Amino acid sequence: MALFSPATLSLRRDPRLLKLPPYLSALCVITGVLWLLLLPWNNYSRQTYISENALLPGQVHTYFGGSEQNVFTAYKQEVDGLAAQGSVSVAERLAEIFESSGLKVARQKYNYTSSGNTYAGENVYAILHAPRGDATEAIVLVAGWLNVDGELNQSGVAIVLTLARYFKRWSLWSKDIIFLITADSRAGPQAWVDAYHDAHSSSAVSPLPLKSGALQGAVVVDYPFSRPFASLHIIYDGINGQLPNLDLFNTAVSIASGQMGIAATLQKMWKHDDTYKDRLNTMLRGMTKQGLGHASGPHSSFIPYHVDAITLQAVGEGWHDEMAMGRTVESIFRSLNNLLEHFHQSFFFYLMMQANRFVSIGTYLPSAMLIAINFTIMAIALWIQSGRPPTTNIAATTSNKTNAPQKVELIKKNGLVAVAPVQSSMVAERKLLLPLSFVVGIHFCGVVPLYLFNHSSEKAMPTTFFAFAFINLLLPHFLSVAITRIFTPTTSQFTLIKAFSLLLLGMFLSALATLNFSLSFLVGLLCAPLTFIRPIPEHRILAVTAYLLLGFLGPTAVLLGSSRYWNVSVREILVEAAFAWDVCGLRTQLVVWCVWWPAWLISSVLVASSLYRRGINKE
Repeated sequence: MALFSPATLSLRRDPRLLKLPPYLSALCVITGVLWLLLLPWNNYSRQTYISENALLPGQVHTYFGGSEQNVFTAYKQEVDGLAAQGSVSVAERLAEIFESSGLKVARQKYNYTSSGNTYAGENVYAILHAPRGDATEAIVLVAGWLNVDGELNQSGVAIVLTLARYFKRWSLWSKDIIFLITADSRAGPQAWVDAYHDAHSSSAVSPLPLKSGALQGAVVVDYPFSRPFASLHIIYDGINGQLPNLDLFNTAVSIASGQMGIAATLQKMWKHDDTYKDRLNTMLRGMTKQGLGHASGPHSSFIPYHVDAITLQAVGEGWHDEMAMGRTVESIFRSLNNLLEHFHQSFFFYLMMQANRFVSIGTYLPSAMLIAINFTIMAIALWIQSGRPPTTNIAATTSNKTNAPQKVELIKKNGLVAVAPVQSSMVAERKLLLPLSFVVGIHFCGVVPLYLFNHSSEKAMPTTFFAFAFINLLLPHFLSVAITRIFTPTTSQFTLIKAFSLLLLGMFLSALATLNFSLSFLVGLLCAPLTFIRPIPEHRILAVTAYLLLGFLGPTAVLLGSSRYWNVSVREILVEAAFAWDVCGLRTQLVVWCVWWPAWLISSVLVASSLYRRGINKE
């Protein structure tokens, strides 16, 4: 039997070991941020490529043009003439145009209510049944009557009408093609896609009288002006951070830039010099959009149903005309027509650096995981600290110059024997009821702001927000007074409260990183100071400073700062978020109010309690 020295076993109680976790947590946060900043370099990102060989992008000759220019001009004049008419007249005329092209036509009405506002309209769509297909698969060509910015999508709608007439004359299609014109670019596409998959609310959305097969892909045309354009802005961000298969994006870029000679841009980076700064800027813009999770276009409504979709937005002033846009769409649909099965070969999780460079999930995921791990490390350290007897100080004992004898005990485990001081095996009793109840209760309280901001009217939204922000400043003080005066928790219980809070935060963010990397990274970065800010009962000035710092890290303060930075009113942000929650199924608010806000509130309560904890029981 081996015999270990008491000094070796006493290391597990050495207070110096408990000083390591904060440094390890800080190292994880710094490494996670540096990891992200390295991604734009060539060694960590790579060129895009087509994984699905059947797509064959740009390998076919496009014929859209010539006489179709006259047809397009006529349709654009029709659209301009309908601009001043009501939605019913617009829907009737669009249906007549589709019927004149020999297509089956149907209409759908919807009427959503969110924040006291009504979003109503009527979608019109037509189906071209594939001459060589069996109606089991379909691809969708979409144009909103109004684009995302609320402008009349005159050329976009005219292109869809012209392509519907043009595609009807071809007999090469193996998949049905659905031509969809929605009343707007927000509620309309969502209503149609929900109804297509029978996931709609019958009280707000009418069912579809006409359907085809499983949707394999969708392309949206956004062309709201008449002049020639300079480049194609490809929008690919989906709801809740979901993304289309990278093969669809690469196909559009390959056809636009390679076959048609049209520059492809993304994330509103109109000028990209392929420098580290531009790549980083593009990546961070994409992460911001992905983290917010809102719909960035009509295509976003398709992605939650595993229908890969993108928006082709004409931007700038150049020499590419409507026929170039039509040929681009034609070539993309010819590639989609070649698909033998659903998109699956390429990546669904990626970060774009530019139109032809990306980073896959295996490369960027560790950065968010490292930030999430820092909370878990500190939670474990705090758990160990909460079980230490308050009078135990092995380091002080071993350095004591007195020769007072120490009590020792014989420890036997797994065939090993050791003699160690009794203090090295002492564990203080942990009282878990109060810490667990407090942490779980605060997390359930996140339902209150979640309900308030998703059910308030637009008029009352700013008042509700500023009232909640004011209460949010005082709430930590009220809770800290209540918990210290009513329950008189021990120092160990305060430690356990923070341990459980950080443990839940690390667990939630680790799981979230695999679903929405950007949201997990951004929330983790904003919550990182919570790891290091702790109650300081003996230093009130430091406690007040820490409390003020926490005030700038709360969701309400960050929302207010973001509205100032982007020059968008708080009302607009909250109304858009409520609309996305009610109509699109956005779940970013769930993370903000049920994960981030509870963790912030618990840390604020613990820091505020420093002002009321003098002479508190340490047992």
